[in-house]
Amino acid sequence: MRTYLDQLQHVLYHGVEKSDRTGVGTISTFGMQARYDLSDGFPAVTTKKLVWKSMLSELLWFVSGSGNINDLKAIYKYNKLWDGNYADFVERNELLDHDGDMGRIYGVQWRSYQGANGKTVDQLQEAIELIRHNPGSRRILVDAWNAAETGSEEVALPPCHNFFQFYVADGRLSLQMYQRSCDMFLGVPLNIASYATLLCMVAKITDLEPHEFIHTLGDCHIYLNHVDAVQAQLEREPLPLPELRIADRGQTSIDDFVYNDFELLNYQSHEAIKAAMAV
Repeated sequence: MRTYLDQLQHVLYHGVEKSDRTGVGTISTFGMQARYDLSDGFPAVTTKKLVWKSMLSELLWFVSGSGNINDLKAIYKYNKLWDGNYADFVERNELLDHDGDMGRIYGVQWRSYQGANGKTVDQLQEAIELIRHNPGSRRILVDAWNAAETGSEEVALPPCHNFFQFYVADGRLSLQMYQRSCDMFLGVPLNIASYATLLCMVAKITDLEPHEFIHTLGDCHIYLNHVDAVQAQLEREPLPLPELRIADRGQTSIDDFVYNDFELLNYQSHEAIKAAMAV
């Protein structure tokens, strides 16, 4: 994970101060890319503790196609990644019925993208079918950014990691994700681990070897109230990468995976570094 730490350091020392939506303020730079070869190990941050259970349950929630926070809690009841965004969504829209619905966010767009004609598309399933039956296609992509459905009254949070594409070559599967807004300290380590896991899931059900996760970042920022935490993290040396093991239960569909299928083996990390999430 040296690549991630180099990016973190670059933003801290070469970024510019900017105001932002949350009012916290950031140090920001624009445009970076990282490549993570999964044959080198699973790209889990080791200079602080990865919140593995929360990351994994969030990914499975996205894959399920749900936009309801109660479904996330049903997978892992201690997941708090979306609590602040949901509370803010309820408050700013003066919702009286707190039913957990956060609008057409990530999973809904992945599995039920809605066009102007009202037709919905299961983008993730269509991508998997292309990998299986037309692996040379340059159209194996999933877009979470539905411009008609990103308003503050419509979603708890417009997608930050908003677009990804698969690539097949020599029996290996790679995935590239574009992220428009990148919280370098809190969010990005989770995003890296999440998409690396998704890559492994899709590779498993398409009988391919997971190869590279390529992470393309837009607005890369460190919140001003995270600076001390970032400096503490940069003083730590990274540890060996762990291995992701997915139980083989004969899964053939992306919907066949469950929480207990996944295990992060030989994961070592420095202690957690806490910081407040900007909402």
